[in-house]
Amino acid sequence: EVQFVESGGGLVQAGGSLRLSCAASGFTFVTHVDYAIGWFRQAPGKEREGVSCISSSETSTYYADSVKGRFTISRDNAKNTVYLQMNSLKPEDTAVYYCASSESCTYYGTGDHFHYWGQGTQVTVSS
Repeated sequence: EVQFVESGGGLVQAGGSLRLSCAASGFTFVTHVDYAIGWFRQAPGKEREGVSCISSSETSTYYADSVKGRFTISRDNAKNTVYLQMNSLKPEDTAVYYCASSESCTYYGTGDHFHYWGQGTQVTVSS
């Protein structure tokens, strides 16, 4: 059974940093090298939005305008893990963060065609 588990969330003051991890089980990055991994978030009362995505080959990364320059996505295929380094956090970054996979990052903005959603990890940024 394929499962993604997100971790690393928490409570941080504005301007602080967190590193989220997305660990895959039942899903080997090495043998599924054509799979892109995306990070998404959903705040209370708001729709899910794509935050970032990394292609299977790591040659392409994508960021929402709201996080560009502050967040960095990376992947370690040997560890079956994708990371989201979040710096200069703002209160508006508060949300539950999820990861999921797809064949490409084409639809990461909406999360359409992404699969194996994890349970999410809560990120709360206080002002």
